[in-house]
Amino acid sequence: MNTADVLRTLAIDPAALDQAPPWAPYRGTSLARIDGSHPCARCGLPARTTRVVDVPGHGRRWLDSCRDCFLAASRLWPSRMPSTVEGIVADLRAAAAEAGAGLTIVTDDGMAG
Repeated sequence: MNTADVLRTLAIDPAALDQAPPWAPYRGTSLARIDGSHPCARCGLPARTTRVVDVPGHGRRWLDSCRDCFLAASRLWPSRMPSTVEGIVADLRAAAAEAGAGLTIVTDDGMAG
């Protein structure tokens, strides 16, 4: 799902989100934002997390979330990491090939002997 799809699924109007700075906020900026003065964009409870999202047609916006709404939404955002062993091995093979290195993968299946 892209950002617009996630916001639509969560019934969040991107125009109602606060504008975020054009630069990538540093950790202190985000921490200062979740001081309890900003409501969750979905339910209105005090926000406990925040992130900057780039919404087509609206630009960079703050997406403030309470704990429960953050957890509900986290499964909707695209994963940046492979979620299967096959995906992890494919990433390792690609990295080794790019580096010109040999690759031997050794796993422990938990079985003795």
